[in-house]
Amino acid sequence: MKLIKIKHTIMIQNSLIRGTLNPIILKLLSETKRMYGYEITQRVKELTEGKIELTFGALYPILHKLEQEGVVKTDSEVINNRNRIYYSLTEIGKSTAKERVAELEEFVNTLKTLLQPNLGLEYVRA
Repeated sequence: MKLIKIKHTIMIQNSLIRGTLNPIILKLLSETKRMYGYEITQRVKELTEGKIELTFGALYPILHKLEQEGVVKTDSEVINNRNRIYYSLTEIGKSTAKERVAELEEFVNTLKTLLQPNLGLEYVRA
């Protein structure tokens, strides 16, 4: 008899993810030379074990905004007769990525503090 391990995955709501996409994308780009859109979506899904599924509708507006800000640059390459757009960080983008990732880490740490059991209930009520 073969046992199958079933893993329960909780999907994270879009409203919680929305504000974190920018630093997540910048972090991925800072760890690789360049990535294309589909590759970014798959890497996020893989790293989060499917808890975060980044859609193209959410990804590309962020990438385009980062490009307008001078944080990201693009270059294209034809692969299998298709034009693939690669995204990479500019020099400004490298420092911006560090700043935004640090900001997100601080936010996550603050949330962890707020979510501790019995937060603020150490005092005894009279």
